Amino acid sequence: MEDAAIVALYWARDEQALAETTAKFGAYCRKIADNILHSAHDAEECENDTWLAAWNSMPTNRPARLAPYLGRITRNLALDRFDRAAAQKRGSGQTCAPLDELAECVAAPGSVEDSFDAAETGRLISAFLRTLPEETRSIFLRRYWYCDATADIAARYGLTESKVRVTLHRTRGRLAAYLQERGAAL
Repeated sequence: MEDAAIVALYWARDEQALAETTAKFGAYCRKIADNILHSAHDAEECENDTWLAAWNSMPTNRPARLAPYLGRITRNLALDRFDRAAAQKRGSGQTCAPLDELAECVAAPGSVEDSFDAAETGRLISAFLRTLPEETRSIFLRRYWYCDATADIAARYGLTESKVRVTLHRTRGRLAAYLQERGAAL
């Protein structure tokens, strides 16, 4: 079923929308959540929470493409769940490696001013990504948006893990320089 038809089902408040969404995007959303949480049970709960969030948000939103819309919801829910779990296990040493890698490029928000800076930084990162070659952009997004392991990225694109790690390292360096040139808070 096409995305527009599924969105129309949500707007009509037809429960068939949930079945169609699960069939078309279930594995996609579970993979995003599992890459962050490393737990099939938690990933499944995130998937279900995504369907609820989509159900609640659709009467006011009409996304043209459901994959990025649902992916963003899933990712945010998984990161929130990860943060709650980490707060319960203070000092456990568990962190999300891809996000730690990006910490050298982007400052963590805390205040209202930081939130504004974070939104501007997000726009700058999007602009930076549009300047990258397709393969480099895909590798970057697989690692830092989907939290894929470097081995999985290497297998997906037929590269060595070393090539993926070097590409990510160089791209992070270019991103840091790009953000610094434009005055983003680092």
